[in-house]
Amino acid sequence: MLRNKKTHNTISEDLSVNIDKIKNHFSYQVNNDFAIRMIEAKYNQKTIALCYYASLVNSDKIERSIIQPLLEQDGKTIINIVTAESIEVITNHDEISQNVTSGKVILFIDGSKQAYTVDVSDFQHRSIGQSENESVIRGPKEAFTESIHVNISLIRKRIRNENLVIEVQHVGERSKQDVQLMYIKDLVNEDLLADIRSRINDIKVDTVQNIELLEQYIEERPLSLFPTILYTERPDNACSYINRGHVIILMESSAACLIVPITFWDFFHNIEDRYSRFLFSNFARLIRFISLFITTMVSASYIALANFHSELIPVDLLLAIASARDKVPLPLFLEVLIMELAFELIREAGVRIPNPLGPTIGIVGALILGQAAVEANIISPIIVIISALSGLTSFAISDPSFNFTVRMTRFVLIFAAIIHGVYSLVLALTILLMYAASIKSFGVPYFAPLAPSYQSNADTYFRKPLRDEKWRPHYLLPKDLKKGSHNKKE
Repeated sequence: MLRNKKTHNTISEDLSVNIDKIKNHFSYQVNNDFAIRMIEAKYNQKTIALCYYASLVNSDKIERSIIQPLLEQDGKTIINIVTAESIEVITNHDEISQNVTSGKVILFIDGSKQAYTVDVSDFQHRSIGQSENESVIRGPKEAFTESIHVNISLIRKRIRNENLVIEVQHVGERSKQDVQLMYIKDLVNEDLLADIRSRINDIKVDTVQNIELLEQYIEERPLSLFPTILYTERPDNACSYINRGHVIILMESSAACLIVPITFWDFFHNIEDRYSRFLFSNFARLIRFISLFITTMVSASYIALANFHSELIPVDLLLAIASARDKVPLPLFLEVLIMELAFELIREAGVRIPNPLGPTIGIVGALILGQAAVEANIISPIIVIISALSGLTSFAISDPSFNFTVRMTRFVLIFAAIIHGVYSLVLALTILLMYAASIKSFGVPYFAPLAPSYQSNADTYFRKPLRDEKWRPHYLLPKDLKKGSHNKKE
C-alpha cells in the first residue's frame, strides 16, 4: 500500500534536521517510551533513522521486516527491501505524529526529502470471548474485542463480499482516532453515508476515545428519552444489519459497534430470533411486548384505578386492597414510588457488585426488603407484588439503552397517573407516542416501516419464515431492494 501525501511542512534532506525536530516534538529522553534507532543500509550505504513508540510496536516485526532486510539485502528502493505488509510515503512532518501514535515506525533516510511509515503495530487486547450482555442459547458465541483488526476480521468472516467497504474517518483535535464505517457499497444509501460523515466531521473536541462517547456526539437528539442508535457486542448481529443496508461504526478500544439508522422495533428484536424456528421466535417476541406493557403500565394503572376509578375494580378485589391498606399510614402513590425506587436502587447496586450473582442478590434483597416493609405496616402486600412484577418484566427488554427508556417512562406514567387518574395517564401516554413518532434516526422515521408505511418484510411485531423474506427495508432506500437479485442483475 503506497500513498503520496503533500502539505507545506516538508521533510528536510538533512537527516540531523529531521531528527532534531522529532526529538523536540516527542520529548525524546524525557519521554522514555519514544525510541530512535540509527542503522546504515546496505542497499544505498546511507544512514536510516527509525522512530517509534516502543510500547505500541512489535519488536520482532521491526527486527525481522525492517532492520534485518536493510542491513543484509540489496535493492533499488526501500520499498523493495522492507518486507512489512504496509508501507506509505510521507513528505511532511504534520503526518508523523498520527502515524507514530498509531503504532507505525517512521523511517528517515539521509539525503531524502521523503520518509516512510511502516505498520508494525501491536496493540494489546483480550482474546475473543462470549458476549456478556447479549447471550444466546442458539447461535454463535463470539463477541467483539477491543482490537479493531480482530473486529473487522470477525465481520469479514461472515460477509464474504468484495463490496464490503471499510471507510476511515478521523475524529479528535489533540488525539486523533480512526472511526471505521463498514457497509456494502452496492447496497447502502449514499445520502445516509454523507449524513454520517458530516456528523463525524462536525465533532470538534480534543479526543473521542471510543464508540460509547462517539454515540453521544453523533446522535440527533442528545436529550431524547428514546435512543436512536443501536449498540451491539455481537458481530453476527452487526452483519445481519449490514446485509440489510445499514452502516456500522467501529473504533479501536471498543468491544462493540454502533448500528445506524435504527427504528423502534429493532430494540425488541434479538439476533436469536433469526436462529430459532418461526413459531418459537415469535412467541418470544410476544412475551417481550407483553412485558413492555406490564412494566410501563402496571404501577401507573394501579394508582389510577385505586385512587380515582375504584368503581372499575371488582368488589372483592377492592375489599382485599382496602383491608391490606388498613394499617398503612402512607398514601397509595407514595407506597408505589417508595417500592419502585427501592427496586431501582437495589438493581443498580446489584449491577455494581463484582460478581455474576449480583443481579440475583439484588432481586432477592428487594423482595426481603418488601417483606420487612409489609410486616412493619409501611407497605401493603399488593404494592410489593406490583413493584416486583413491574421490575421483573423490565428484564425482558434486553437492550441496555432501551431498558433505561422503559424504566424512566414508567416513572413518567406513574406521576401522570397521580394527577388525574386514567385521564392524565392516557394523555401522557399519547404525548409520549406522539413524541416518539416525531423522532428520526439519520433520516429514518422511528416507527418505520409501520408508520409511515414502507415496503419491507413486515418484521415489526412478528417475523415471517425466513424463506418468505424477500425485501430489504425500503425506509433505508437501499440500492438493491430485493434480496437475492444481485446475481440476476449480473
